[in-house]
Amino acid sequence: MNRIKVFYKKTYKIILVVLIATIAMATVTDEDNKYFEISKNIEIYANLYKEINTQYVDETDPANLMRIGIDAMLASLDPYTNYISEAEIEGYRIATTGKYGGVGAAIQNHGDKTVISDISEGFSAAKAGLKVGDIIKRVDGKSAEGKNTNEIGEILKGSPGTKVALTIDRVQPDGVLEEMIFEIDRENVVVPNVPYSGMINEEIGYITLTTFTQQAGENVANALNDLKKNPKLKAVIFDLRGNGGGLLNEAVNVSNVFIKNNELVVTTRGKVKEWDRNFKTSSEPVDLDIPLVILTDKGSASASEIVSGVIQDLDRGVILGQKSYGKGLVQNTLDVGYNSRVKVTIAKYYIPSGRCIQAVSYKNGEPIEIPDSEKAKFKTRNGREVLDGGGIYPDVKIAKDAIANVTKSLMINNLIFDYATLYAIKNATIKGAKEYGMTDAEYEAFVKFVKAKAHNYETGSEKMLQDLEKKAAEENYLSTIEADLNAMRQKIEQDKTQDIYKYKKQIKDLLEREIVSRYYFEKGKIELGLQNDEEIKEAIKVLNDADLYKKLLAKQ
Repeated sequence: MNRIKVFYKKTYKIILVVLIATIAMATVTDEDNKYFEISKNIEIYANLYKEINTQYVDETDPANLMRIGIDAMLASLDPYTNYISEAEIEGYRIATTGKYGGVGAAIQNHGDKTVISDISEGFSAAKAGLKVGDIIKRVDGKSAEGKNTNEIGEILKGSPGTKVALTIDRVQPDGVLEEMIFEIDRENVVVPNVPYSGMINEEIGYITLTTFTQQAGENVANALNDLKKNPKLKAVIFDLRGNGGGLLNEAVNVSNVFIKNNELVVTTRGKVKEWDRNFKTSSEPVDLDIPLVILTDKGSASASEIVSGVIQDLDRGVILGQKSYGKGLVQNTLDVGYNSRVKVTIAKYYIPSGRCIQAVSYKNGEPIEIPDSEKAKFKTRNGREVLDGGGIYPDVKIAKDAIANVTKSLMINNLIFDYATLYAIKNATIKGAKEYGMTDAEYEAFVKFVKAKAHNYETGSEKMLQDLEKKAAEENYLSTIEADLNAMRQKIEQDKTQDIYKYKKQIKDLLEREIVSRYYFEKGKIELGLQNDEEIKEAIKVLNDADLYKKLLAKQ
């Protein structure tokens, strides 16, 4: 114990000497008081950290203790300033590049088991014959029991050219589990940022971009050029729904697909004025004139908001859907030693009209809505009024259907996932993705499957009744209203049994997409989803009505 104390004392003295000396050299500026406060508080923090680790009654984990302190400190700033540890750095690289060494399979927890939840088309997991729903038993001979998805995922990833042995249990048509062993080659896996593009009808093309990873601009340009090979192409729908952003330079490159060279896309402004920058397009566009509708929703953030905001500010196309998220902040990653990094918000970005779409404040990590009357007004190139502070407002607003409680419960409890697994086992083939649809008899089979699982869930109304019952008991009113509470519970329970039919359209849509993905991967899932997508239908209406399209982009 004495040696440990001596070690701590020596270590902290060295740290403090280096930190204080470094800070002392900076105190020749006008910010003497600020640097003194930094120096003082670093010394206090280091001493506190030392004493907790050496004196606290129970054993502590120094690394965990420090991580908690770091996370709490950064959480006081904004939701996007984050610490990336050495263990998390690979995940960060994948998020920015879309590339990793592995087998092309995603996994998820399923109760106390780990199952394959998605397989990328064309990569080694698919070529080896793995299927979504396979239960992982062993990886390289080591049991998967008790391991979380991060631990198993790290084993599956590895250098291209190496192999991994995977033992799985696969459910058979009779419900029996069959053990199977696969030896799979690891390879360079590229997660496509444009997983689908094609013609929705004879005249309208569609492109979806899921993330602004490397080559996003190039891939969107290639997709549009492929669509333009069709001589009947007259308009394009560009889908940014659920796209949480990514690389700033790729937002510029994607914008450049539709706007001219040397056009201002975004300006960044931060504390250090010398770092303020203007980002302009630098290439010739693919098409400046083709009618364009961009789809956005609450999940469209950051780089997605740059692109949709630029298209709106320059009156290049119509924005349709729901208001975007409201993230107008720029992050930079800095090396903080030991292969760890910190992602720091360094600036806000401003799109061509001069507005910043950053939400003013946050609660529980989510942007807080502020009244339009408190937002600054700006003008698009055509003179249309647009607002700042809290996202891009669509030119055509489409109400988003809420996900029903029964639907949420079916997803959370993996019942849609499990039924799709059984369906794929019993049906070797199905119709093409665009033509597939569940029959009423097949939906009834799903209802029977759900009932066999004794599925139940709690509604918001039931939670409120629980709270009311508790409060009534505290105030001695329970005996007075207990009969009424039970009657209401019974009525809700009766109605809940019909929810699976009441929300059949919503549930059926999710079921069909999950089933189709087992045969036609992500591409098929998107193709099918487009057939029943109300926002796609509205976008087609706008693009088919030339007068309406022009009116939406004209000065009001």
